[in-house]
Amino acid sequence: MRIAALPLALFSLFSATALAQSLTVEDARVRAVPPGSPTTAAFMDLTNPGETDLALVGGASPLAGTLELHNHVMVEGVMQMRQVEEIPLPAGETVRLAPGGWHLMLFELARPPVEGESVALTLTLDNGETLSVEAPVRRVQPMEMQGDGQHMGQ
Repeated sequence: MRIAALPLALFSLFSATALAQSLTVEDARVRAVPPGSPTTAAFMDLTNPGETDLALVGGASPLAGTLELHNHVMVEGVMQMRQVEEIPLPAGETVRLAPGGWHLMLFELARPPVEGESVALTLTLDNGETLSVEAPVRRVQPMEMQGDGQHMGQ
C-alpha cells in the first residue's frame, strides 16, 4: 500500500511545484521611507498566465509586524486607502500593485528599509500557495502613480 501511495504523493508534490510557478512576479519593490516611519508599502506586477482565477489573500515579511492588502478608492471625491481581504488575479492577466491602486502595506517596521537593500516578502494565494519574493528598496517615482487603474493597459 505504501508503494501505491508513492506516485500520488509525488504527483501532489509536482502539482504544488507547478502551481507555485503559475504566478509570476515582476518589478517588486518596497518604498524607501525616512527614519522613524512605522510603515512602508510594497509594489509589483503579478501575472497569472493560468486558466484559473487566483487571488492574493495575505502576506508577511520579517521587516514588518503586520502586512496588509490595500487599495485606494474614491469616496465622495476624496481618494482613501482601504484594507481589502483579497486582490483578484484574473486568469491570463497582469495586475499591477502600484501607488494609488492595489498595494501591500507593511506596518510595525522592525527598522526603516534602506534604499538598495532587499526585503523578503511571502505572498499567500487563495489556493494555499505561498511565493517568496525579494523586493529591492527604492524611492517611488511620481510617474509610478496608477490612479485607479488596476490592470496593466487600463
